[in-house]
Amino acid sequence: MNFTSNKNNFRWIMIVMAVLITFLILWNTYDFLQQLKENERKNIQEFGISQKDLANQGLGADLGELGFTVASNTTTVPMILIDYKGGIETRNLPENISNDSIKIKKLIEIYKEENEPIITQFEGKPFSTIYYGNSDIITKTKYYPMALVIIMLLFFFVIWFFYRSNKASEQNKLWAGMAKESAHQIGTPLSSLVGWTTILKDTDVDPSYIVEMEKDINRLKMITDRFSKIGSIPKLTEVDIVDQTQKATDYIAHRSSKLVNFKIDLPDQPIQVKLNEPLYEWVIENLIKNGIDAMKGKGTISVYLKADVYNVFIQIKDTGKGIPKSQWNQIFKPGFTTKRRGWGLGLSLAKRIIKEYHKGKIRVLESKKDQGTIFEIKLNKI
Repeated sequence: MNFTSNKNNFRWIMIVMAVLITFLILWNTYDFLQQLKENERKNIQEFGISQKDLANQGLGADLGELGFTVASNTTTVPMILIDYKGGIETRNLPENISNDSIKIKKLIEIYKEENEPIITQFEGKPFSTIYYGNSDIITKTKYYPMALVIIMLLFFFVIWFFYRSNKASEQNKLWAGMAKESAHQIGTPLSSLVGWTTILKDTDVDPSYIVEMEKDINRLKMITDRFSKIGSIPKLTEVDIVDQTQKATDYIAHRSSKLVNFKIDLPDQPIQVKLNEPLYEWVIENLIKNGIDAMKGKGTISVYLKADVYNVFIQIKDTGKGIPKSQWNQIFKPGFTTKRRGWGLGLSLAKRIIKEYHKGKIRVLESKKDQGTIFEIKLNKI
């Protein structure tokens, strides 16, 4: 108990630390981005001042190197300069944009949204207006936090997926172990029952009773075989699915209340499918039993089988209370049940048998309140 508690605490500590580290990285990246933008703005201001000074020097004046140096070093920020006469000059823009006045006007509107224009003055009057965008390094840096968040989310998803897979694997091993142990425990009284039926044959007991007992003993053997195979890869053999469906349905029909009416509609011709017979019959029996429970032991169970060129479809319908559509997918999850004494394992095992072992599908085809439910199984033909 303490180990589990410490393990959970450690997991939460790691999650909190990861969130804090991510927050710090994002905050530092944002702060760095703001400083970078401020430095670029100062460079643009210096560039504007240098342009003003250069433009207002006399022809014979000593211009020096400072103005030219500042102007020539501003090569990474895209700019559009409009002087007091309305003249337009572009810097660090592609040639196809610099020569297109319409594109320049659109770009000015975009730059206005990105950064506040810089206005230089000469003798108290506006001398030029500089519209500028973000440099490539700022544009790229903006996406780094987003990329970091995506990486962190992927990291958490991998951890979560590993944890869920590991937990599911442990649960599967547990259920498989319980099933095998149950099969082992059933085997002892089953051997004894076989011996007792042999003894009863030498007495005056009605032979029909012994025949029925032997049927149930064979059924117990099949159930034991089913449980012993859970957790291992079952062997599939080529069988007639029509005959297997008929056998499974007949067994339940003969042992159900006379208040339950069975309607069976199966093809006359055999249909060959690769099956594990005990597991397939268990699925059919389980669906029929669920239908009988939904009808509270009174109603009609319909079993219908059809086939196309590639697939076989088995439909089992009851006239019970129905299943809300919101639960159609949940009913196949382990542990989910609407019964007071249910374990919620029947349909989840049925799905595993059909989907994982037989590469087929099982679903709720239709369900209406107080009218019943139709389950459909789809398997591949040979």
